[in-house]
Order: sequence, then structure tokens, then C-alpha cells
Amino acid sequence: MLTHKTTCRVRYGDTDKMGFVYHANYFRWFEVGRSEMFRSLGIPYKSIESKGFFLPLSEIHCKFNGPSQYDDILLIETSIDTRYKAGMKFDYQIFSEDGKKRLANGYTKHACMDNNGRVVRPPKFLMDIIAKNSNAD
Repeated sequence: MLTHKTTCRVRYGDTDKMGFVYHANYFRWFEVGRSEMFRSLGIPYKSIESKGFFLPLSEIHCKFNGPSQYDDILLIETSIDTRYKAGMKFDYQIFSEDGKKRLANGYTKHACMDNNGRVVRPPKFLMDIIAKNSNAD
């Protein structure tokens, strides 16, 4: 399984009136994890789109396990579920900086579309890079 880890600091604007992270921010951090995973593979979103492929979100889920607050460092762990063939599925876990407390976990599913807006299978170049890096684990 291909897994990538990155960190993110909670900004003051990420919190609600009670001082805890507002729930919708976890969805942003899922995107941070996914974007940084692609970047680490040498294929940032921008390069995928420049080849005429897009990954629109079709489904999202998040389970909240514990709160985080301003200035916390979050560890975002992103994995690609290679069993999902109808597009792409990413699994996420967000932990406290030390990795001991899981704060949230969830997934996103993405369709794959070409320049004409047609739903297509993920392109071979992308799947080859994922397969190559999955085998390296």
C-alpha cells in the first residue's frame, strides 16, 4: 500500500468559538495530504491536469475521534486504496504530532475525467507511478 505522511499546523482561523478546530477543516487537510502525496511522487495535481485529466471529488467521509486546537501540529497520513478501480480512493488518518492520538480518519473517492468531461479510468501514467511506488514499500 502506498502511504505518505506530511504535517500541518493548526492556524487560529481554523478554530471555532470554543477554541477547537472547526470540523470542515479536516476535509481541507485531507486535500493537503492527497496533494502532498502526489507531489512526493513527482506528479503534482497541476501536472496531472496539464495532461488532460481531472479528479473531481465524488464522495467524502470523516469520523472525528478527538479535538485539536490552535497551534497543534497535525500528522496527516494518506494512503491510496489500489483495490478501488472505478476512479481513485484515498484513505486518511490525522494524528497528533507524536502520532499517538488519532484525531480523525476518513476517505475520499474521486472520479477521473478527461478534458471533454467524460468519466474515464485513471490514466496509465498515473497508475504506473502508483504501482511502482506501492511495490517499493
